[in-house]
Order: sequence, then structure tokens, then C-alpha cells
Amino acid sequence: MNTTQFSIGQLAKQVKCKVETVHYYEKSGLMPEPPRTEGGHRIYALSHIKRLNFIRRCRELGFSIKQIRELLKFIDEPDHYCGEVKAMAMLQAREVQQKIDDLTRLKLALNEMVGQCKGSGYSIDDCPIIDALYIENNQLS
Repeated sequence: MNTTQFSIGQLAKQVKCKVETVHYYEKSGLMPEPPRTEGGHRIYALSHIKRLNFIRRCRELGFSIKQIRELLKFIDEPDHYCGEVKAMAMLQAREVQQKIDDLTRLKLALNEMVGQCKGSGYSIDDCPIIDALYIENNQLS
């Protein structure tokens, strides 16, 4: 094998993922089916490394498989524009902000419950955290 060809193990190592991850992305259609040797082993090229890095970075940014498929379509098919990608990135940024807001509310609710707790010397029957967990719709909505 020359230096521009990689086994699946070398590809996974290069991109810092597991071989199973490469198989998953191939089965989901995000990674193209690579050519094979006469012995049936997959042969990957630098373009596969680049695409796999793209997919991994998208996943790190919280894009779904469906969204990544759409982004890859923009790359693979002609007549797409940067504005389409920008719109998807802006939508993803809004979704991330919503998750941050939700987590902030959760943190505040948990901190309030913890602040009401008197500590280890008190019976579980008098635990404000347990009481708060029994209350439906407790300040989280």
C-alpha cells in the first residue's frame, strides 16, 4: 500500500475514531463505499479522511445525521450556495443556545434544592430535595 491509501484501521486512527464508527457512517450513507482490494479489504484515500473529519466535526457541533447528510449534499451536488450552509449553522446555533438555556434552568433548580437541604443530620423524611422531586412541574418549565 502506498502512502495515499489507508486500511480502515489506519483511517480510524488518522481521524481518531473507532473502526465501528467508520462502518456506521458507511451504513448510514454519509461515507461512500470505498473500493476494495482483490482480497476484499477496503481501501481508503485522503478524500475519505477529509470527509470523515468533516462528519466528526459536525457531530461535535451537535449536528444530527440528517443535518450532516444535508450538508454533504451541498458539497456533493452542484448549484448550492454558502448561504444554505449559513442558514443551517444559524439554526444549529439557536438549538445549542436553547439547550444551554434549558441546562441553566436545570442547574438553578438543582442549586435551589441543594440550598434548602439542611444536611446529613436530618432524616430523609425532612429532605427538601426529596420533597421537591415529588412535586409535579417543579420550577423547571
